[in-house]
Amino acid sequence: MILKTEGIVLKSFDFRETSRIAVFFTKDYGRVSGVLKGIRKDHKKFGSSVDKFTVNDIVYYQYRNSDLHLISQCDLRQFFLPIRQDLKKTMAANYILELVYILMPPEEKNLKVYQLMTDFFNSLETASDMNKLVHIFQIKTLFYSGFRPHLDTCLKCQSKIFGKARFSLDDGGLVCLNCELSDTAVSFISPGAVASILHIEKNDWPTSLRLSLTEQVQKELKYILNNFLVYHLGRRIKSEKYL
Repeated sequence: MILKTEGIVLKSFDFRETSRIAVFFTKDYGRVSGVLKGIRKDHKKFGSSVDKFTVNDIVYYQYRNSDLHLISQCDLRQFFLPIRQDLKKTMAANYILELVYILMPPEEKNLKVYQLMTDFFNSLETASDMNKLVHIFQIKTLFYSGFRPHLDTCLKCQSKIFGKARFSLDDGGLVCLNCELSDTAVSFISPGAVASILHIEKNDWPTSLRLSLTEQVQKELKYILNNFLVYHLGRRIKSEKYL
């Protein structure tokens, strides 16, 4: 079956003597891997060199019995040059690519995550606060992929929490100060950090960008979100250390 879609390059690497394998997160088919035959021998064969976080129009032949397909056409749509000219922005972009690659299953469409990626890269080109963009992306990706932490009530007694609470990595959410907690993988989280996460979950990208995050809230978000991802993914995202 021949399929056509738009995709963002998550990673690419050499394959045999003349070809490359690229992994895309596509608009219509989710995470797709494909081989571009002869691209290293004839650079004009494709309209893109499949650099990471470029947006491309691709046409590929979908093999039914394999998760590696044949890319017959790949044309560059967006390159994001300002990101590539800034090392810190490049590191933030690489983190997003790695997060999506780990979090999203192969060939499962998620249009909201795809749009979120394009919103992130478009904003990153001119952003001054890259950490804020990363936190917003983390929160919304967890929400859209069904891995969101439980923040609405206490996990133990189901009561509403209005003040300071504890965040349990084992249970994946909030536990009030009145309930017993056996695990040691906990940290305190302020009402402001909880409110920020809930606001970002419920609102679109432009509205989330207008939210003001204090330095203290950003510290809490960095610790909670990074450790929540590590605990539930079972692995640390390598590019996290560069943020």
